[in-house]
Amino acid sequence: MNVLVDGRRPGRRTTGGEIVPKPAQVPSGGLATVTGVARAAAVQHACTECGTASSRWLGRCPGCGEFGTMVAEALPARRQRGRVHASEPARRPPLRLVDVVAEETERIPTGVAELDRVLGGGLVPASVVLVGGEPGVGKSTLLLSALGSMASERRVLLVTGEESVAQVKLRAARLGGCDAVEILAETELDLVCETLEREGPGVCVVDSVQTLWSQEVGSAPGSVSQVREAAARLLRVAKENGIAVFLVGHVTKDGAVAGPRVLEHLVDCVLQFEGDRYRAHRVLRAVKNRFGSTNEIGVFEMTGVGLAGVPEPSELFGRSEPGEVGAAVTCTLEGTRPLLLEVQALVAPTDLAMPRRVGTGVDPKRLAMIVAVLARHAGLPLGGADVFVNVAGGVRIDEPGGDLGVALAIASAAKGWPVRDGVAAFGEIGLTGRLRAATQAERRASECRKFGLPSVLAPVGTPGAATCADTLRRALAAGLAENPV
Repeated sequence: MNVLVDGRRPGRRTTGGEIVPKPAQVPSGGLATVTGVARAAAVQHACTECGTASSRWLGRCPGCGEFGTMVAEALPARRQRGRVHASEPARRPPLRLVDVVAEETERIPTGVAELDRVLGGGLVPASVVLVGGEPGVGKSTLLLSALGSMASERRVLLVTGEESVAQVKLRAARLGGCDAVEILAETELDLVCETLEREGPGVCVVDSVQTLWSQEVGSAPGSVSQVREAAARLLRVAKENGIAVFLVGHVTKDGAVAGPRVLEHLVDCVLQFEGDRYRAHRVLRAVKNRFGSTNEIGVFEMTGVGLAGVPEPSELFGRSEPGEVGAAVTCTLEGTRPLLLEVQALVAPTDLAMPRRVGTGVDPKRLAMIVAVLARHAGLPLGGADVFVNVAGGVRIDEPGGDLGVALAIASAAKGWPVRDGVAAFGEIGLTGRLRAATQAERRASECRKFGLPSVLAPVGTPGAATCADTLRRALAAGLAENPV
């Protein structure tokens, strides 16, 4: 397109013999007008799930394969090569590991026993912890209670971007013991970082990271670039000033932490708060932990005065009615804690060509494998029936030690025979129908006897088991009471 300069075309000779000069070039990252023609700032499209960037919009992300996740964001201004700005920090030479002095730091107790268990014994100074969960599950309530407990020994700060100071005050009055907590209602990232560097609290909670925004990033709050910039800046401030930071994050419709995956890679610990807002119990699980195990879980109960820890979850989730068809008790291991769970199953005839295998709290692939082994090696006619399995209490079974309990519940529902009184089963099922021993079986058996289940059904060689079986067929014969209901 030709642009007129003073009514004349550039590069053409005038009647006086002079050449009209060409307009100045505009850099791609800027915005300039030449006689009414504007060039927009350069943009890129980034995925909200994994952070993959592309120069053009794509319907499907090439990084994670999700559809409709590419959003536009402005590119940051490019730094000129070879120029050093006065605001840039001085370059640091690399060090050898032998020259690095590592000091052992004591963990900070949060005052919430279940939270300390999931963190690995307490909060590590200068660490960044990301807490995710569905709206209304209790993230803000849990962290405010922890701040109130830690405020007696150190300075704590709550940065709120979703609620006003008055709303937080009402919650604090209901919880009690939060008078010493300092609060800042701010969403601008630069002001939040300046406050942290100036005040220097020991622990800080940012609720939530999706509400922070920076003027240097030309996009709306909550976008991929804003969340990435906020997490990176807060991480740098926390490491340089020795501040332990909790970041509250939103979740997607699938339950994963919202924002790019780079957000989870930046932080030291990722905690997932699970549970239904309509139920009283919540489960806190560690998805990532650089300072402890990711197998620990914390169980909470929502009360009128906040979240209260449940020290004995086996008593809560392991209850079953004697003589009930389709219900069995299994013992799983979550980190260092054995946990009794009630598994419920329903087997019903179906008119569908493909019977359904629906599991709540159980891996669907693992459930399909257990059903296939039951049909092939235990002789149960499950090919024309729908199978539904549910773990009571909203807890999820992630380890293979609960296979035998799931199979026992399905067989009870299919035959119409209840499980024998006082029986708790655990063990791994192989594709050949043979049972394999579960890890730390002695601790599992001790937990079963502790809560009144002396008849432990487990694979052969399990210490402390009352009944042992080498195959799935023999285990079902020993665990089911042959009196049809």
